[in-house]
Amino acid sequence: MVAYDLTQMISSYYFKGYASLTKIQRIEWNNRGMSSVHAIFIAVMSLYLVFFSDLFSDDLDKGPVTYRSSQLSTFTLGVSVGYFFTDLVMIFWLYPSLGGMEYILHHALSVCAITYAMLSGEGQIYTYMVLISEATTPGVNLRWFLDTAGMKRSTAYLVNGVVVFFAWLVARILLFIYLFYHIQAHYKQIEQMHTAGYLLVFMVPASLAVMNLMWFMKILKGLRKTLAKRQ
Repeated sequence: MVAYDLTQMISSYYFKGYASLTKIQRIEWNNRGMSSVHAIFIAVMSLYLVFFSDLFSDDLDKGPVTYRSSQLSTFTLGVSVGYFFTDLVMIFWLYPSLGGMEYILHHALSVCAITYAMLSGEGQIYTYMVLISEATTPGVNLRWFLDTAGMKRSTAYLVNGVVVFFAWLVARILLFIYLFYHIQAHYKQIEQMHTAGYLLVFMVPASLAVMNLMWFMKILKGLRKTLAKRQ
């Protein structure tokens, strides 16, 4: 909630139009500021742990990759589950102003998967692969900020739309294809997990992949509409 309060303080000081927003718009503005801070943090940490640290390397001497964890990886998941739970409460509190059922499903799945990985130490690699997709969140939020600030026809709005499109393609489409490939390649290790962890490895990424594809089509439609207006 510190990020929420900081967004409110910074926005009220630097953005003159903040005071003229409705109460629900200010709440969503602050909420998106909080989600952007979390997204940057968790995306950086996820990229580091999955691709740059040796925690989830293919070194067989370290045992099955599905059982690996560290103090840093567990702490980071704790921060993330705290955010998703807080945001889920806010969505319920102000439903449907901050998002519909698709957001509730997304956050509920995230809370379940992250909490399990944090407490059990199982499947953290796949939890972090999915969390890399949060890298798209700041761009999506910026798009909303620009729209709310009356800058929908600006060049910044167009550029942001293009960036979101390619970021989404990489982080929420291509990355998930790699994730499913990794699951298939390490299936024997996944079989050793407890039933709950085994089911989460398949159910959560598959469900999120469907939602990502649906949202991607909406992004593509919106980008086409924006480009058509500027021609």
